[in-house]
Parts: sequence; C-alpha cells; structure tokens
Amino acid sequence: MKKTLKNNVHWVGKVDWELQKFHGDEYSTHNGSTYNAYLIQEEKNVLIDTVWSPFAAEFVDNLAKEIDLNKIDYIVVNHGEVDHSGALPELMKRIPSTPIYCTANAVKSLKGQYHQEWNFNVVKTGDKLDIGNGKELVFVEMPMLHWPDSMAAYLTKDNILFSNDAFGQHYATEKMFNDLVDQCDLYKEAIKYYANILTPFSHILRRKLDEIISLNLAIDIIAPSHGVIWRDNPMQIVEKYSQWANDYQQNQITIIYDTMWNGTKTMAENIAEGIEIADKEVEVKVFNLAKSDDNDLITEVFKSKTVVVGSPTVNRSILHSIAGFVHLMHELNFKNKKAATFGCYGWSGESTKVLSELLNKAGFEVIDEGLKNHWAPDQDGKLAAIEYGKKIAKA
Repeated sequence: MKKTLKNNVHWVGKVDWELQKFHGDEYSTHNGSTYNAYLIQEEKNVLIDTVWSPFAAEFVDNLAKEIDLNKIDYIVVNHGEVDHSGALPELMKRIPSTPIYCTANAVKSLKGQYHQEWNFNVVKTGDKLDIGNGKELVFVEMPMLHWPDSMAAYLTKDNILFSNDAFGQHYATEKMFNDLVDQCDLYKEAIKYYANILTPFSHILRRKLDEIISLNLAIDIIAPSHGVIWRDNPMQIVEKYSQWANDYQQNQITIIYDTMWNGTKTMAENIAEGIEIADKEVEVKVFNLAKSDDNDLITEVFKSKTVVVGSPTVNRSILHSIAGFVHLMHELNFKNKKAATFGCYGWSGESTKVLSELLNKAGFEVIDEGLKNHWAPDQDGKLAAIEYGKKIAKA
C-alpha cells in the first residue's frame, strides 16, 4: 500500500520487521529495517529504487496495484546494492525497455549482479530529468557514501532529497516519519548506522555535505532508503552528520575485553573503578565482548574518546575474538581516539604488546605499553588496575 510523502510523491517500499542481520551477518538490526522505494506521479511517472530481492515479487505485485507498470516512464537507481535494486529483475521482466537512470558505476554494479542489458542512462552531478508540471529531478553523485556508485536525487518544487543510504537507519516502523517515532530509538539507530557504515568515509562526507549546502537547495523532506523519512526539521540529521563526520567523540571511556577464567574481567572492573575515581564527569562503560553485539560496541567506540581493550595471553598472542574486533575497528578508520591495553597471563604475557601494536596500526594513540597481571589479580593486582584506570583518565 502506498503512503503519501507530499503531493504526488508516495512511499511504495517494504517494512521488514523480522530482519536481524544485514550485509550477510555483519550488521545487527535489533529493530528490523525498511526498504524505501518511492513513486512520483506527475506528467511523468518515476520510480526511485526498489526493495531487497526476497520481497521482489511482493513489491512488483503491490506496485502494479498502485499504477499500471507500463505507465512508469523512468526508474531511478540511486545505488546498485541488492537491498535497493533486488526487485529490479522481477520488475524489468514486466517493463523491459523502461529507462533506468543511474551513475556510470551503478551500471557496472547492476550489470555485474544481474547480467542484463537494460536501458541504462548515465547521469552525473547537476544533470536534470524533466518530469512535468514544472518539476525536475536533479542528480547529485555521492561516491563512497557508501559505495562508488551511490547518488542522491532532488525533486524541485516539492523540495525532497532522496538521499539513498545517507541519513538512514535500520529501523522498522509503520509510522514512516521522524516526528511520529520514539526520538531516543531513532537517534540510537541513526548513530549506530553512521558508526558502522559511514565512519570510514567521514572525510568524503564532510566535502559532500559542504557541496550539498553550497547548492542552496530548499529541503523540506529527506527521504532515505532505510528507516524513517525526515519531514520535521529535516536538516537536524544533516547537522548530526556534520558533527559525526568531524572525528566525533563524547566524554566517554569504553572498556572492552574478553576473558578465559575471569582474571581479565576482574582487571576491567577495577580499571573502570579507577577511571571513575579520577574523573567523576566521564562516562565509563564496560563490555565483555563475548556477551555483547559487535555493532553495538562499535557505536560505543565511535562515541568514546578513549578505548581500553583487554585480553589474556593465549598462544603468545590474544584471543581471536578480540583480534577480530580490533580488525573491525581498523577497517572503520577511527580518528582522534586514544587507547590502552590490559590482560592477565600465566606464562609468557605478550597480549598487551600485541594489542598495543594492533591498536596503533588501527589509528589509535596508545597511551603506554599496557597493564599486565601475572595470574589472577590478588589485592595488589586489583589496586594496580585501579591506579591504571586513574592514569587512563588523566591521559
């Protein structure tokens, strides 16, 4: 069932209440997601994006109830990733000659995934598509936000920016608009989305935001491809992105560890106590990696000024769970953050050295060589961890 955004612009997407993992198993979606597709019905009828392939047949059938498919004049593909383009093959079986407007890289993506020679029309920043009644779609390339093929489309007169993956959230809701949902839930999902998907491209995003602002577009609605549509003060999410893109941090220190026989856990808790003693203002959070969600932890890292990582020594190295998480942080290219390390050992004690080297390569400013504790912490070991926490707080 279509829902109206404004005038002759309608949502025709799919709410996926059951989605728990995205990008394979890489991204957790505790609150499901939506695949937002949009239908513009002016003198020309335009479909902007489709939905993920498991819902392709349902999408096409529902769309056919809203409009004679043969009356769709143009299809705009803002991004070729399968969660947006997955229903295209099913749709193009019905209307195979319909023009598709997308970037040159999107042509490569769509051909590479679906192996079809559709009626591709390549667009670049500033190109316009006349859709009648004095309205145009203006295209803005957005490479690496978050794929090389990404773009946005702006509808004149209605002042709607179809932003694709920028400004979205994995958040299933029937409410559709930002002013109708719980604001805490909305921003929790929005910052998680940014931290896990867009952080590596923050330097590109800063330039793109400046470019969009310089176009002096009146924006009444921002319609992303996932989650709610921003109609109430839509620039609030642009302002948030401007903050998040500038090496964001809050007054937070996050401790992340894994443990074998709870010695490293004891160290983590005492380090947290020391931080709190030394700085009453800082927010301290402690997470056992084995009992936490990686993407939720990445969000906490994103918010933190310092990350403290702990692992016992295993086979002269660290636990593979911690190694994988540090690798994930490395991939995301965090900036302007400090790090410290700790861990228990029984025999050789290399974990803090290994962790410090990995965190340094991941772009963190490592405070020192780390705190090691021989065997399980006794009272002196606990006091040493408290003192180490004080040192971290003052660093």
